[in-house]
Amino acid sequence: MKSIMLVDVRDAASDAHLGQRESEALAVRDACLGWLPLGGLLARLADPIVRAWMKRAGTAYAAEIDSVARTLKKPGIWLLHGAYLFGCTALADEGEKGPRLRRTLDWPFPGLGRLVEVRRQSGSAGEFLNVTWPGFVGVLTAVAPARFAASINQAPMRRRWRSPMLLWLDYALNALHGVRGSGRLPPEHLLRHVFETCTSFEEARHRLEAAPVARPVLFLLVGTRPGERIVIEREETAARTHRDDTVFANDWRERHPRWRPRGCGDGEPVENNIRRRSALAAWTGRDADDFAWVTAPVLNACTRVSVEMCAATGRLVVAGWEPDGTGAASTVTCATEFLLPCSS
Repeated sequence: MKSIMLVDVRDAASDAHLGQRESEALAVRDACLGWLPLGGLLARLADPIVRAWMKRAGTAYAAEIDSVARTLKKPGIWLLHGAYLFGCTALADEGEKGPRLRRTLDWPFPGLGRLVEVRRQSGSAGEFLNVTWPGFVGVLTAVAPARFAASINQAPMRRRWRSPMLLWLDYALNALHGVRGSGRLPPEHLLRHVFETCTSFEEARHRLEAAPVARPVLFLLVGTRPGERIVIEREETAARTHRDDTVFANDWRERHPRWRPRGCGDGEPVENNIRRRSALAAWTGRDADDFAWVTAPVLNACTRVSVEMCAATGRLVVAGWEPDGTGAASTVTCATEFLLPCSS
């Protein structure tokens, strides 16, 4: 198995290395669109819609996405930056050297486990390590030494009708609702902005709680001191922050019939979320080598990335996963450790 690549883009935009990794970025695009029904047609139809929405949202990173699209010369780049199809399981607990964040990222697209990379980036507040893919400009999982670490989980979906036959319509209406607004950032762009500009756990917490977002999202944020770990449940303009029991999957802490949890793996979404959350919660306060905590049901056929990180030490460990044909996944990149010194 290969090691995960570290790409240094400090003092440059996150698309700056695409000239050297164009084939890998195209592979990410093909892996995602190849999984989607009529992915090529959808890309051509959706790209103009997502591009217009990004500009209305006021994101500082629209020019980078445009640069990626022009470099790759293929439709679908804007669409994939507007997609929000992933699920996750995440835990923040107290490690020996400070708060620790563990997470898996589950995405149905085969190939993303092989293509994951770590990008060394910087902003006005300092440097950070971003677990990402070639051509993607947002932040889903990252650690900033001596400041904080954070990750995104997909929030549950609004339900307008209870009939299972109308579930597809809910998916469509939620997607349209997300791209109709203006002045609300995509959560992955907000999180990148936080890593670039926030100097402390408390400043990051405030920004993630207060800034309007384009779609509901779950943030997990840990700092460097004991007790600095929170779950932030976000709707577009509302926030609920939890400082206890900082483990979650893809549902609100308090369930509501108008919201449908996102499922990863077997079973109905509600039960699936309960099982994943309970399984990962059992690792609270326990150390584990070689991602021993990544087992079913946290591990499933959609698992693509597992991460452990600690902002107090600047340590990040990442592994990539792909389906193994048995309904689960196996590692395809070795567990690679990165250390960004807190003094850097």
